[in-house]
Amino acid sequence: MGIFKAYDVRGVVPEEIDEETVRRIANAFARSLKTERIVVGRDMRLSSPALAAAARRGIREAGVDVVDIGLCSTPALYFADGKGGYGGALMVTASHNPARYNGMKFCREDAIPLSYETGIEEIEEIFRRGETYRADRPGEELEHDYTGEYLDHVLSFAQYVRPLTVAVDAGNGMAGKYIPRLFDRLPCRLVPLYLDPDGSFPHHEADPLKEENLADLKRLVVESGADLGAAFDGDGDRAAFVDETGRIISNDLTTALIARETLDRCPGSTVIYDLRSSLVVPEEIARAGGKALESRVGHSYIKALMREENAVFAGELSGHYYFRDNFFADNAEIALVKMLNLLSSRSEPVSKIVAPLRRYSATGEINFPVDDPDGKIEALAEEFADGEVYFLDGVSVRWPDRWFNVRKSNTEPLLRLNLEAPTEADRDELREKVERVISGGSGE
Repeated sequence: MGIFKAYDVRGVVPEEIDEETVRRIANAFARSLKTERIVVGRDMRLSSPALAAAARRGIREAGVDVVDIGLCSTPALYFADGKGGYGGALMVTASHNPARYNGMKFCREDAIPLSYETGIEEIEEIFRRGETYRADRPGEELEHDYTGEYLDHVLSFAQYVRPLTVAVDAGNGMAGKYIPRLFDRLPCRLVPLYLDPDGSFPHHEADPLKEENLADLKRLVVESGADLGAAFDGDGDRAAFVDETGRIISNDLTTALIARETLDRCPGSTVIYDLRSSLVVPEEIARAGGKALESRVGHSYIKALMREENAVFAGELSGHYYFRDNFFADNAEIALVKMLNLLSSRSEPVSKIVAPLRRYSATGEINFPVDDPDGKIEALAEEFADGEVYFLDGVSVRWPDRWFNVRKSNTEPLLRLNLEAPTEADRDELREKVERVISGGSGE
């Protein structure tokens, strides 16, 4: 697939992505949208200022006006797109990737994302043809600072928040621009860690899905006596949380917690979760009086389903949390505010709140290199036909108290396994059977 991925454009600078590449892709994006004005933002990567300037130039060449909002997080760009009523948005970022990478994320109006299936493929086709569309009259370039409005928007999700101590690791990513100003307006004590945006990532990768990147935060939470710890990724659209003992709260359990808090205020609403999530998630949604709806993996699919169902909230195992009142877009800072709401409404520590949710044993995501991923998926469906088999995303097989999902990677010749069962012994037994089929044998 090269630099054109399932949900964005991404590659190594300058070997795979340089200013000319970005200019041409942005020009193709503007041409494909057929709109009058596009908002552009960038993250703190060392290559981002030059690449963002190239993107603005490519858009203007197509005769489309550009509104530059400068250094921002991806959620802040989503907000600007929706709030400003633009016809599209382009974010220069490589999210959680190492410093040598950069890329672009794309949206239509109202922060509606482009995936490969819904627009990126068309952009790639225009790019591959080597075309640059130059309008008779280039677009204008304007600037606008949405920071204040964005902070007001995030804080509008705060209900009663009591004085709490919160440790935050921004990973030298874009959340560091906003976190101090948010806490200036909250009755909480901020214990900061790596808040300065720095595209060289001097302390650790800005990827909170990797446990090693949470080591400093876990230690800081315990040392500072914090009530909660939060870590953000590079462009600020994903978050992971740890409890006051320094234990990681898995992102699907965070989805269950935020769902419960949200349904207290929006009873009977639909909440969406991705199919890799624990059985706890639909159970807790139902217990809170909501309608639980499963989605395939990927933010474009989840956002589309949210709009279709008017879902109030969605959570993804990757640490993306989506809110209806945020243009159906993901926002990690709103997720943090929601966690503060939840903690403020309870007298016990977060570890006690989470404890009843730890009632299953999961493998986490395991990758398997395979030569014939489709054949393996068919073999798994046949081998485990005694369960409920369905193909929402790869193959899922469910029984009353256990399940597994195996799906293809979007970018590599891999199968990704997620599996859950009541106990570690049950988990390991089912995992062994599934792995046997993937490796070519029978599950028996």
